[in-house]
Amino acid sequence: MGEIDDFLSYLAKEKRYSNNTIEAYRRDLTDYAVFLSLSECNLRNADYKMVRKWMKNLAQRNESARTINRKLSALKSFYKYLLKISKIKENPMLKIIHPKQPKVLPVFFSEEEMGNLFNKVEFGSGYEGVRDKTILEVFYATGMRCSELVGLKHTNIDLNSKTIRVFGKGKKERLIPITDQLVEVLENYLKIKAQNFNNISANSSLFITVKGEPVYRELIYRVVQKYFKQVSALTKMSPHVIRHTFATHLLNHGADINAIKSLLGHSSLAATQVYVHTSVEQLKKIYNQAHPRA
Repeated sequence: MGEIDDFLSYLAKEKRYSNNTIEAYRRDLTDYAVFLSLSECNLRNADYKMVRKWMKNLAQRNESARTINRKLSALKSFYKYLLKISKIKENPMLKIIHPKQPKVLPVFFSEEEMGNLFNKVEFGSGYEGVRDKTILEVFYATGMRCSELVGLKHTNIDLNSKTIRVFGKGKKERLIPITDQLVEVLENYLKIKAQNFNNISANSSLFITVKGEPVYRELIYRVVQKYFKQVSALTKMSPHVIRHTFATHLLNHGADINAIKSLLGHSSLAATQVYVHTSVEQLKKIYNQAHPRA
C-alpha cells in the first residue's frame, strides 16, 4: 500500500499531524483498501460507486454515522492528495454525500463532582499520587488535550509568568494562563519529582512514570478513570470529558466564547459553539425543575 504510506508520510512531514491522527488515518484507509481488494479493485481506479459500496458495507457492519463520516474525511484527504500529485485524474469523493449524524452534546462533569475529586478523593503523598492529582489539576485548569499534556516538557512550564506553552493540532503553539492555585500544585509536584528522580533536565518530559519514563496516552486514561469513578456515575470518563468540563464551566461563569476558543486551541468558532448549546440545555433543565408552570 505504497500510496497510503506516502500519504501518511506527507501528513507527518508537511501537515505536521499528530501520531494519533496519522494512525487513525492508517486504520481507516487500510480498511478501505482491504474492501477494494475483495472487489478486485484498487485505490487508484476506484470510482464514487465503489466508495458508496464501502459506505453501505460500513453501515451493514453497524458502524455509526459519526464513524462513517470520520472514515470518509480520511478518504477525502487521501484522494485530494492523489489528485495533487497526479496519481489520479478524477476525485471519486466529489459525488459522495456524508450521512447525517445526530448532534451529540458534550458530556461533562459537574462542578460538585470536580470539587469532590480534588477535596475528598485520597491521592496519596507519594510520587505517583502527587503526579496523578497534578495531571488532573492541569487538565481541569487548562482544558488541554491528552496529547498536549503527554508532550509537555519542563521548558513548557513558566511558573513566574504563570503560563503553560502547548503545541496543539498541526503543531500550533499557544500560551495558556494558569492560576496561583495551579502554580502551587506544580511547584509541589516538581519538588516531589526531584526528590524521587535524578538527572531531570529542562527538556525532559514533565510527567513521567514511576520508572522514570515519559507518560503515555493509555496511562493517562487509566488515571482519569481510576479517580473519577470515585466521584461520578458517568459512563464515559476520559481526558476529553475534562476538556468539555473546562469549557462548559468557563462558559457557565460568563467567559467570552472567543476567549474559550483561544484557550482550547480551536481553529474555528464553530467547534467551540457546541458548548453554548450545552449551557442552554442546562438552563432548560434548571428552568423545568424550578418553574411552577413547567
